[in-house]
Amino acid sequence: MPVGPTYDRELRLKARGLWPVAGVDEVGRGPLAGPVVVAAVILDPDRIPDGLADSKILDAAERERLHDIIVTTSHVGIASVSAGGIDAMNIRQATLSAMSRALAALPIAPMVALVDGIDRPPAPCEVEAVVKGDANVVSIAAAAIVAKVTRDRMMKRLCGRYPAYGFSRHKGYGTVEHRAAIAAHGPCPFHRMSFAPLKVSLDAEADASPVAALAV
Repeated sequence: MPVGPTYDRELRLKARGLWPVAGVDEVGRGPLAGPVVVAAVILDPDRIPDGLADSKILDAAERERLHDIIVTTSHVGIASVSAGGIDAMNIRQATLSAMSRALAALPIAPMVALVDGIDRPPAPCEVEAVVKGDANVVSIAAAAIVAKVTRDRMMKRLCGRYPAYGFSRHKGYGTVEHRAAIAAHGPCPFHRMSFAPLKVSLDAEADASPVAALAV
């Protein structure tokens, strides 16, 4: 039995005349801060990087190495939605929007998009949702690596602007350190105000305000 993601699904589609095939994945649905980032990748069948795997089981150095190979040997499209955009449209719609834009950003149009998860974004091509796709489909694994490295780099730059939150360490996820920093300093402009505990805090402040009290 093969270990890790394979190129089998892409080859089956190619045999049916459905080519090129793009893998699509997102990173950053769950954090309290920062964007959600999506990558779409069309691998070159003759230049598939060795070592592609589920990004979650790779260390940072290996993800960086693979990212640099992928972006120089493959067609890549990247899109993101900011924290403000996520608050405005909700995380699911923000992710679907970024998926559509990442596919549109590819330099060549795919005939099929293989998307990690259960949702299918609007796209001018056939779209297949693949549960646990990043662990089973090489093109999706490649997209996950590109999305992860791209977002991590964004959060490291953001840490330079707002060092009190430690974004370079937790990448905006709700760690004990991050929640303590929010409690100490309040949110910054890159926090997702529609996410708990930030939304809960805002609701509590509104309920305690004089205007809220008068409205009761």
